[in-house]
Amino acid sequence: MPMPVATLKKREWGWYLGGEFHAAGEPHEVRSPYDGALIATTFLTPEEKIEEAVATAAAARETIAALPTWRRAELLRALAAGVEARREDLSRLLALEAGKPIRAARQEVDRSAFTFRNAAEEAQRIHHEMIPLDLHPAGKGRWGLVRRFPVGAVLAVTPFNFPVNLIAHKLGPALAAGCPLVLKPSPKTPLTALLMAEIARDAGVPPEALSVINCTNERAAQLAEDPRFRLLTFTGSAEVGWMLRSRAGKKRVALELGGNAGAVIAADADVHYAAERCAIGGFGFSGQSCISVQRIFAHRNVYENFTAAVVERARALRTGDPMDEKTDAGPLITRQAAERVESWVKDAAHSGAKVLCGGGREGSIVAPAVLTETRPDMNVNCREVFGPVVTVEPFDDFDRVLAAVNSTPYGLHAGVFTRDIKAAFRAFERLEVGGVIVNDVPTFRVDHMPYGGAKDSGAGREGPRYAIEEMTEPRLLVLNLDA
Repeated sequence: MPMPVATLKKREWGWYLGGEFHAAGEPHEVRSPYDGALIATTFLTPEEKIEEAVATAAAARETIAALPTWRRAELLRALAAGVEARREDLSRLLALEAGKPIRAARQEVDRSAFTFRNAAEEAQRIHHEMIPLDLHPAGKGRWGLVRRFPVGAVLAVTPFNFPVNLIAHKLGPALAAGCPLVLKPSPKTPLTALLMAEIARDAGVPPEALSVINCTNERAAQLAEDPRFRLLTFTGSAEVGWMLRSRAGKKRVALELGGNAGAVIAADADVHYAAERCAIGGFGFSGQSCISVQRIFAHRNVYENFTAAVVERARALRTGDPMDEKTDAGPLITRQAAERVESWVKDAAHSGAKVLCGGGREGSIVAPAVLTETRPDMNVNCREVFGPVVTVEPFDDFDRVLAAVNSTPYGLHAGVFTRDIKAAFRAFERLEVGGVIVNDVPTFRVDHMPYGGAKDSGAGREGPRYAIEEMTEPRLLVLNLDA
């Protein structure tokens, strides 16, 4: 049976080290972004215990690397089963501390179980190869064996918006590759991370393979400099991500950062389908996703019909309590975040933009907003809104609209709705993004696909197979069989 909400709210959550939870250190309250109610209390990890977590991970490099493939896969399958067994606990805790509507929270938890299962599969097919070296006369009688080895201790920093599945995207590949991991979750959503640690412990994950520490973002930046970590994997804002990379020294760095994703609606698109998908992609979780639809460009022939359909869908969305099964869009993560989004909408309106619907704020909830007659230099276009706001503008020329999509520093995903295969491939060739999604929104993601961005949107790729490549390095063995 799942825990009652009252039990989840009353519980103290200790940080995780050495296979045990420790309720010690400075108390840290976690409050609901919806109504400010206290959910639970956790604790900031004391400095000496942060050092112990780092030292434990560094010392466990050989032990975790030596786990046989079958054991790594077994642990990951047990993790997936544990997530499924605690599905409702994870979902409700996620809804409470992140403000994610409960139906969307369950979807995220289900995705995380899939991510662990996929990591188990990928652990069993890490690519190694034999190379015939006699392609050159000097290589006569010689063969090369290339094998991938784990890089060592990994520091993982995860954000508030997908605190369950993004942990799976760090922990799953790390276990598959054979790397011990120290996890630093967002201070806004530490509780789901600690429940995931409980699930990992119960699944048999070795104590030295995972620590979960609570610390300030400033302390995490110092950890990024620690040479005992061989890889930093960070998901969050572009500003923080690139700052961390500048401080990371010689270690590998994988960054999954922000975006202001563009969606192109061609003249031959299914307008009502595109509008439905753009409403879901722009307003799901109140736009708090780095691949949330933000900038929409609709061909002039379909612009009016498309815009009317998006507005209709935006107005139909139900906002409110994330624990309510009928809620479509809940609160932003903080009242300050909601105030910022509200101010950007007002600034755009004062500068000549037309607000077709939404944009008003009640507490930390912003009504889904559709704007038009905007300019590229407005914050709602040139920066990452990270809120339930989309802009819609008409276009006439396909090549020019691709240039408009490319005109920002970001390049994570883009969506193109068209029936023209040549147009789809032209977009694929010209858009400076990590992924081009044809006939769907840039928000589309299946967790085993390569996921990441170009330009300010990051470096490296997630998805278990691709993250395993980031967490391993190839080593060559040359065999001289003629000796």
